[in-house]
Amino acid sequence: MAKLHRLISVVLRLAAAGAAAAAAIIMVTSHETTSFFGIEVEAKYSYTPSFIFFVVAFAVTFAYSLLVLFVRPGSTASRLVLLSDVIVGMLLVGAVAATGAIAGIGRNGNTHAGWLPICGQVRAYCSHVMGALIAGFVSLVVYFLIIMYSLHAVAEPLCSCH
Repeated sequence: MAKLHRLISVVLRLAAAGAAAAAAIIMVTSHETTSFFGIEVEAKYSYTPSFIFFVVAFAVTFAYSLLVLFVRPGSTASRLVLLSDVIVGMLLVGAVAATGAIAGIGRNGNTHAGWLPICGQVRAYCSHVMGALIAGFVSLVVYFLIIMYSLHAVAEPLCSCH
């Protein structure tokens, strides 16, 4: 049973690492230059602080997910893994929420503030950002599954209901 728990944990962590890497790479490659009324406009992820936060958060998640694979089950360090997983999960929620909010403004604008949507002018850029958000959300869901599975694995020996 312990080997099955370890296998499931490894598979989930590799899936989370893959989705996190994809999210960061897709966001880093999001850039486009276009002309708007004769003015050249460049859209890049690095021009928006929440997009930079997104890239850093998912790069950290990728590295953490791979490092945790080397922690032996039952070791002293393994006791901190569940806590660290929750912290990483909260980091991902913040990154996806901040990026989603800015992406929504870029796509729809804000009539109350007088901000016009930009996705009509830089479609490829907006498509990349949306792809990064989708990959980020997949990583977030997998991390939620990791946390739920880890909680189940920790609580199972404590429960006498089986």
